[in-house]
Amino acid sequence: MPSIIVLDTLSPDGLALLDAAADAGITYEIVTGLSGAGLREALARHDGAICRSGVKITADALAGNHRLKAIVRAGVGTDNIDKEAATRQGIVVMNTPAGNTLSTAEHAFALILGLSRNIAAADASLRNHKWDRNKFMGVQLAGKTLGIVGLGRIGQALAQRARAFDMRIMGFDPFLAPDRAAELGIELVDSVRGMLPHIDYLSVHTPLTEETRHLIGMAELEILKPGVRLVNCARGGIYDEAALVEGLKRGLIGGVALDVFEKEPCTDSPLFGMPGVLVTPHLGASTEEAQSQVAVEGVGLLVDFLTSGAVRHAVNSSAIDPAALEGVRGFLDLAWRLGLLLSQLDSGPPRSCSIAYRGEIATRNTRLVTAAFAAGLLESALEDVNVVNAEMLLRDRGIDLVEQSRTDPGAFSSVVAVDLVAGDRVHRAAGTLFGHSMPRIVQLEGHRLEAYLDGILLVFTHQDVPGIIGRVGTVCGSMGINIAQMTVGRSTPGGDAIGVLNLDQEPSADALAAVLACPGIRSAQVVRLPPAGQLPAWLATSSAASRTSRRGPVAAG
Repeated sequence: MPSIIVLDTLSPDGLALLDAAADAGITYEIVTGLSGAGLREALARHDGAICRSGVKITADALAGNHRLKAIVRAGVGTDNIDKEAATRQGIVVMNTPAGNTLSTAEHAFALILGLSRNIAAADASLRNHKWDRNKFMGVQLAGKTLGIVGLGRIGQALAQRARAFDMRIMGFDPFLAPDRAAELGIELVDSVRGMLPHIDYLSVHTPLTEETRHLIGMAELEILKPGVRLVNCARGGIYDEAALVEGLKRGLIGGVALDVFEKEPCTDSPLFGMPGVLVTPHLGASTEEAQSQVAVEGVGLLVDFLTSGAVRHAVNSSAIDPAALEGVRGFLDLAWRLGLLLSQLDSGPPRSCSIAYRGEIATRNTRLVTAAFAAGLLESALEDVNVVNAEMLLRDRGIDLVEQSRTDPGAFSSVVAVDLVAGDRVHRAAGTLFGHSMPRIVQLEGHRLEAYLDGILLVFTHQDVPGIIGRVGTVCGSMGINIAQMTVGRSTPGGDAIGVLNLDQEPSADALAAVLACPGIRSAQVVRLPPAGQLPAWLATSSAASRTSRRGPVAAG
């Protein structure tokens, strides 16, 4: 009989669903405030666990656990769960991405309004028996420009609310389709820095990654419009808090509203005593409605999983069914690398992508391979992407993904070919496997070639004339860059051509500029791929789990 442990306070609506799950033979107990050995022992007694942010499920808490199959976070952030340790043991981790969308968007907008009209400061002044009307002159939102970084569910919901206040919306998200942005009334920009001089408000709605940590620091504050107001209801650390202090002191920014902090709980900060600052203790999802919704959604995910094996909203990847994995493991690696490659060939947001299978691969489980491509395409921009959730994340951003197959062989026994549409440009890449586990590019931007799909690549387009390769090689040699492998593809002699160099060192900005300065070179860019043999975390751990798990397989999909 499956059992569930509730590790944090849960909404009564969620508990009512757990009571109803008794009809399906599921029992539960509520034990909150656990840590250390007590948490480890409690987790070992149950098949599923549901939590919020109050408990930290570490690798130590999961050590030696041979029973637990799933953990659900009733909320979005899963920083309090060691996903790598869970995946290694075949434990699926799921979250509830939709439940707190509206509450968080509303809180962000409340902070925008609070900053604009000095609500908190005026309230405190009047409570102190002062009538300082002139001291709290505000600004109206109509006609102002709101910049949004990250246009997933919450960012889109915020944009809709800002439009109702007659605000102009500018936004950056590398994976929001232009058509979807147009529907939302959002003016897409190519970079965060590109929109900073034009906005009156900035709100961030991205995960905290190495790319987004201190996304707004002192250098960015210098180019913002004077008097801009900054809001963060996403993750602490996206704004450099020390830079915010300096920016306020120097008058570079007009106000800061933070619901999240670099270190939490945060009860002391230089920001707290400064004018123009509005702070709340991580209240974005703290509404009765949001807590009810995430509890209901989270219990539903866990009950469905324990009764039918269904996996939705996974933020790690459960062990893929060994029968499904057999025969496509190498193609999952290939498709993932093709996604990583194409994500770096164009800085513009994709509009659509199609993936075509030809040959023997078309007779196998291509759905998993398509999901692996989507995971690679999104990996650098989004958090916790894997074969379970990648296609859903693409759809959320209005990006179409089309799959087609034909079993007759072409030049190779199996080929995976992908077209990515970004703006008015179409990027094409095709790959195959040499042996069982050696991914290769066999076509790029319409040109046939053969190149390794790993490490540092220098991809350059050029005119097919004598001397081009020598010039590029000379540049690399003069910069101390060793060329490990080189391939060139062309359509017709003397026409357009493409070259791919596998390099032992990453070219510097000066080296790339020197290549671009070579006569006949039209474009050049660096593509960073994982080393040969390095699998994505969701595939490496799934492969291990499918061989060693004592729980039995869980189908991804």
